[in-house]
Amino acid sequence: MQKHTLERSGIGLRACHARELLTTKTEIGFVEAHSENYFGGGQPRKILKEISQIYPVTLHGVGLSLGRADGLDQDHLRQIKSLVDDIDPVFVSEHLSWSGYSHIHVPDLLPVPYTNEALDIFVDHVLEFQDKIDRQILIENPSNYLAFANIDFTEMDFLNALVSRSDCGLLLDINNITVSAHNLGIDAKAYIDGIIDDGRVKQFHLAGYQINEHENGEKIYIDTHGKPVYPEVWELYAYALRRFGDVPTLIEWDTDIPALDVLIGEAVKADNIRAEVKRACHDNAA
Repeated sequence: MQKHTLERSGIGLRACHARELLTTKTEIGFVEAHSENYFGGGQPRKILKEISQIYPVTLHGVGLSLGRADGLDQDHLRQIKSLVDDIDPVFVSEHLSWSGYSHIHVPDLLPVPYTNEALDIFVDHVLEFQDKIDRQILIENPSNYLAFANIDFTEMDFLNALVSRSDCGLLLDINNITVSAHNLGIDAKAYIDGIIDDGRVKQFHLAGYQINEHENGEKIYIDTHGKPVYPEVWELYAYALRRFGDVPTLIEWDTDIPALDVLIGEAVKADNIRAEVKRACHDNAA
């Protein structure tokens, strides 16, 4: 496995930027590729391998459906295993969600009910995934728009139990926490405080959401990854850095993708906040 400190923040790898990343050395720490885009080999896989010789790479899956109740797709696992062996990423991550059952798949990340039964299934699938690729994986917290009425855990406690039982790590998406906090009326900082600080938070995601306003004036935050990072997300990011330390950070931008310089600018903002928090923590400790 590659060993990198990832002291500079990274950006999501998008096809429109691949050639520029290959021909111009940019001031970013790493790139993150969506695993499923590189299944089956071909030119995309070749380009990703070339990029991996220049930048550290993390792999972020969106389709394994770890929360499904009928067992993992073994072909999907084999494809991820092949990609991991080929690219040797720094991190491999997936979502706290499900998106398939039997032969039916949906193009979305559906919520997992925070029940004991769902936790047992998720733990078993994370253990199977980690065993298959022979490394720890990171699980990302979801964006929420509605809450289940009958649950056994809060989302934070579900994640804490998952980490404890499966030995996985966490990818905390600060944008998702902000979106969920607004939509469900919870305290975003209390959410971060509820995640056990035991070194398992290995990566942060930052992104921009969309605000939809209903006729009654109610605003809903939608996790679109199509805008710059909002000020309240930057503020929550600094809070998370103070709690968990200097965690590798990625800028996500998946729709209305801007020029590469715009993404790099967002990564530089993250680096500046990381540096400010480090200085403040050092001064307070002195």
